[in-house]
Amino acid sequence: QVQLVESGGGLVQAGGSLRLSCAASVRTISGYTMGWFRRAPGKEREFVATINWSGGNTDYADSVKGRFTISRDNAKRTVDLQMNSLKPEDTAVYYCAADRGGYSRLVRRGSAEYTYWGQGTQVTVSS
Repeated sequence: QVQLVESGGGLVQAGGSLRLSCAASVRTISGYTMGWFRRAPGKEREFVATINWSGGNTDYADSVKGRFTISRDNAKRTVDLQMNSLKPEDTAVYYCAADRGGYSRLVRRGSAEYTYWGQGTQVTVSS
């Protein structure tokens, strides 16, 4: 069982930055594909970013490409999401997700492809 805990959310003005972190309660996250998703008020959960086990392959939603950066530290068992140039439409609850993708370049964009989820952290961007 993998438990994921997100942190770093908060209130920020448009144009500002936040860094979200996801801590995993397992001996190692090597071999796990990790992802970030978000759910805005009144909307379905949507894909934000994903990263393979080594950090050598990443993928982003078009809406955040060039502004958000996903990274991981397998030794610390953490996955971060650096969010720059934030917009009011980025307001949402952000969720960390994990699944055993193996030692490959595999990344996952679909929420149904992830087994483990965190409780989420609120990000609010004011205009």
